[in-house]
Amino acid sequence: MALRRITLRDFVIVEALELELGSDFTVLTGETGAGKSILIDALQLALGSRSDSGLVREGALKADICVEFDCPAHTHPWLDEAGFEAEDLLLLRRTVDVQGKSRAWINGTPATATQLRALGDMLLDIHGQHAWQSLTRPESVRGLLDAFAGISIADVSARWATWRSAQKTLQQAQQAQSTLQQERERLQWQIGEVDKLCPADGEWSDLDAQHKRLSHAQALLEAAGGVIQTLQEDETGVLAALAHAHALLQAQEHVEPEFSGFADILSSSLAQASDVAHSLQSYLRHAEVDPERLAELDARLSLWMTLARRYKRPPGELPALLQGWKSELQQLDAATDLEKLSAAETSGAKSFQSAARSLSLARAKAAPKLSSAITHAMQGLGMEGGQFEVSLSKTAEPAPHGVDEVVFLVAGHPGMTPKPIGKVASGGELSRISLAISVTTSELGMAPTLIFDEVDSGVGGAVAETVGRLMQQLGADRQVLAVTHLPQVAACANHHLKVAKNKSPKGTTSTVQTVTGDRRVAEIARMLGGERPTDTTLAHAREMLDMTSKIMEKEA
Repeated sequence: MALRRITLRDFVIVEALELELGSDFTVLTGETGAGKSILIDALQLALGSRSDSGLVREGALKADICVEFDCPAHTHPWLDEAGFEAEDLLLLRRTVDVQGKSRAWINGTPATATQLRALGDMLLDIHGQHAWQSLTRPESVRGLLDAFAGISIADVSARWATWRSAQKTLQQAQQAQSTLQQERERLQWQIGEVDKLCPADGEWSDLDAQHKRLSHAQALLEAAGGVIQTLQEDETGVLAALAHAHALLQAQEHVEPEFSGFADILSSSLAQASDVAHSLQSYLRHAEVDPERLAELDARLSLWMTLARRYKRPPGELPALLQGWKSELQQLDAATDLEKLSAAETSGAKSFQSAARSLSLARAKAAPKLSSAITHAMQGLGMEGGQFEVSLSKTAEPAPHGVDEVVFLVAGHPGMTPKPIGKVASGGELSRISLAISVTTSELGMAPTLIFDEVDSGVGGAVAETVGRLMQQLGADRQVLAVTHLPQVAACANHHLKVAKNKSPKGTTSTVQTVTGDRRVAEIARMLGGERPTDTTLAHAREMLDMTSKIMEKEA
C-alpha cells in the first residue's frame, strides 16, 4: 500500500473531507460536473503543482490539503539529503490562502514546492486523458524509450558538457589570441621586475626589524651600558642596595618572622636584576654599529618600497602578488596553447561520440521490444490490426541526450502506413493508444501509486471491459486509482468511491463516499442507464459485479 489518506479543508467546492484509500484498484465515479478530478487536483497540489487563490473554497480563508503515504524505501536517501525525517509514514501538507500564497511541509518540516515535486515524482505517476499530447514532444518520447530500455543518459550528458566546454575554450582562445599575447607580455614584464627582488614570505617584517635595530645601534649600546652601570655601581648601584636591604631583613628574621617573606621577595628581585645585567653584558659583546649592513638594508628596503608604490600594494603583499602573477601566466600559457586545446576538444568529441554510439545501440535494441509491447496492448483495446512503431533516426546535430531522434508512429488499422502519433485524427484511437502506452510503461517507474485520470475517454463496450481488466491486473502489484465514466471499468475495481455534488442555500459542495453493496450496484446502474436506474440497469449492474467477482476469485 502507498497512498493511505487524503484530508481536504475548504478546497474548491469541498468543505471538509477525510478519505482513507485501500490498496489494489480503486475507481472514482460520479455525475458530470460532480468534481471527480478534485481529488487528483488536490494530490497534485500537495505534490508541488502551482498554487492559485481560486483553489480556496468561496467564503473560506485558506485551503488545507494533507496527504499521507507509506514511506517507500527508495525515498529515504532523498529525504535524508534534503534534511527531512524518514519515518514509516510520510505526511505532506500544503495550504493556500485567498492571496494565493502557499506554505508546505514534509513530515512537519517546512518545505518548498520544488521539494514537493521532487518527492512527488517518487510517489505518484499520473496518466491524464490528454497524455498523448506529451507523446508528441521529443523529450517525452525519448524518455519513455530510455525508461523502457533501462537507459541512463547521465554519462552521455556529462561527456557532452565536457566536449562543449572544450569547444568553447578553444573558440575563445582562437578569438582572443592577440589580446592574450598582450596580457602575457605584460605579466612577463611585471614578473621579471619583481623577480629581481625575489621577495620571500615574511621577509619584509624581518628586514624592517633589522633596519630599526641597526639605525638605532649607538643609542641601544649606550642604553645597555647605562643600565649595567646603574645596576652594578660599586656602592651606589641597584644591586648593592638590594643586597644591603636583603641583609637587613635577614638579620631580624628571628625577631619578626614576617620579614622572612619580604627577604625572599628581595632575593628574587636581586636574582632577576643580576640576570638582566648579565644578559646586557652579553648583548654588548655581540652588538656593534655596522654601517655597511645598514646600507645594504637601506637599499633593499628602498627597492621593496618602490615596487610596492608602483603596484599600489603594502610591501608585505609583494610575495603573494608575484605568486598570483605567475599563476595567471600559467593559465594564459595554457589558454594560448592552441594545439593542446585542440587536442582536448578532439578527445572530448571522441569520448562523447563513443558513449552516444553505445546509447544508440541500446535504444535500437529496445525500440522493437517497446513497439511489440504497445502493439500487443493496442490489440486488446479494440484496435485489431493496429500497429505501433518506435522510429529512430539521427539528429541533425549532437545533443546532451545523444544523436538519436525518437518518434512514435501509429497505424490504427491493417494496411495503413504508420504515422506520427500527433497526426492520428480519431479521438477514440488517441485515447486507446494513450492507454496502451500508459499501461505498458506504467510498470517502469518506481512510484508505488498509479493514477489514471479519464484515460478511458472515447472507448466503450468490450474494450472498456478490457481497460478495467488491465487496471485490475496493475492493481495486483501497485496501487491504482482511476477516475472513470465507464461502468465496465468501475465494475472491475476492488474499491469504489462516488463523488457527489450537493446544493444548499449556503452554496455547492462536493463529497466523496465509499460505496459498497446495493449502493455500488445503484451507482453502476446509473452509469449504465442515466439518472434513474431501472430494474434492467440494476440487474445488468449486479451481473457485471458478480462476473468480475468470479473472475477475481478464479485468479486468486
